[in-house]
Parts: sequence; structure tokens; C-alpha cells
Amino acid sequence: MLIKILLADDHAIVREGLRTLFDKQKDMKVVAEANNGYRAVQLAHKLIPDVVIMEISMSRMNGMEVTRRIMSKHPDIKIIVLSQHSEKRFIQNMLEAGASGYVHKTCGYTELVKAIRAAIANHRYFCPVTDIDHPENEARSSRREQKATRFPLTIRERQVLKLLAEGKKTQEIAALLKVSAKTIETHRLNIAIKLDTHSIARLTKYAIRVGITTLLD
Repeated sequence: MLIKILLADDHAIVREGLRTLFDKQKDMKVVAEANNGYRAVQLAHKLIPDVVIMEISMSRMNGMEVTRRIMSKHPDIKIIVLSQHSEKRFIQNMLEAGASGYVHKTCGYTELVKAIRAAIANHRYFCPVTDIDHPENEARSSRREQKATRFPLTIRERQVLKLLAEGKKTQEIAALLKVSAKTIETHRLNIAIKLDTHSIARLTKYAIRVGITTLLD
């Protein structure tokens, strides 16, 4: 049986690297690539692959919504999340949306192959490498929230953070909020200073933790 795979990730280098690796698997074939969530849904409906390898944070439509839309019409398609996010709520929400596995991008390629084979056999698979519950990470998150309490985000900053967490780029956010890209960059800098991090993953984790977004919008 040939396992047909659709790759959905904003980054071309990730898709190209995965395609090269999957070419080495005799029973797996990449049938298409999508560089945004909307395109992923289109290709899934058109090609009906066996497996979709998908990042959560994508432009035009986040991975949560992509998963829901694909599963609503093609429940037999297996969704494997390949993401930089390791926060528990990401994993839980993706599983509730219908994902069959969750592999962190720090895991090796062999773990992704295992996840695909497990999904095809109707089993769920999780990459064993995770730092979700590491005490230092929880302590940093707590300190970040304490700092945000002392220097609260403005309404506009919360709007920008929500869109960032949903995978939107600076130009997209500027268009949605009808302001200049330079203004959005200023808001991003202020958010980073207040929350003491420039990491999109950490900003997203904070946004989910405090309820600014659930990635289900």
C-alpha cells in the first residue's frame, strides 16, 4: 500500500526537506504541498491523501480550523501535527479537532514516520520528546504573566498578539487592522518588551494561557 502524503507548512525549506526524506520511504509518497491553511483544505478535498502533515501556525487559516474542515468531509484522512508548539492545550485542541498524532519539530524524522504508520493503523502517536511540564518552563511562564500584570497589554496590543498567535504575518495584521506595517512592528516590540520575549512560540503560549486566543476562532 502506497501512503499518499500532503505537506502543509508555511516554510518551503521544511516542506522540501520532508519531501526529500519521504522519497526514501518505498511505501510513502508526497502528492502535494500547501504553503497556507486555505490551500491545505483545497488540496485535501481534491486529492484525498491518506495523511496530512501539518503545522498549527499557518497563514490564511490555522491548523486547528484546517483539521476541522478536512475531518468534516474526509474523516478517514489522518492528520499528523508537526509543530514547534508543545503546550498541552495545543495538543488537546488538535486531538479534539481530529488529529491522529502530534510530533514536535525537535523530534527526529524517524518519529514522524512512526506517527504516520501508527495513524494508518488507527492508533495515535506522540513524539516522546517534550518539555511541556519542565519546572523551569512553568516558572518562566509564571514570571511572564506576573510582568504582564505589572505592564498590561493595551487593547490594540492584545488584538495584535491574538493575530500573531493565529499565525498571521505583519503585513496581514496591518491589513486586517487597517494600519501601517510599521505600526504593527511597534506594537510587536512593545508586546515583546512587556512579556520579556521575542519568541512567537512563547508569545502564542502566553496568549492561550491567559485566554487571548484558543486558536479555535
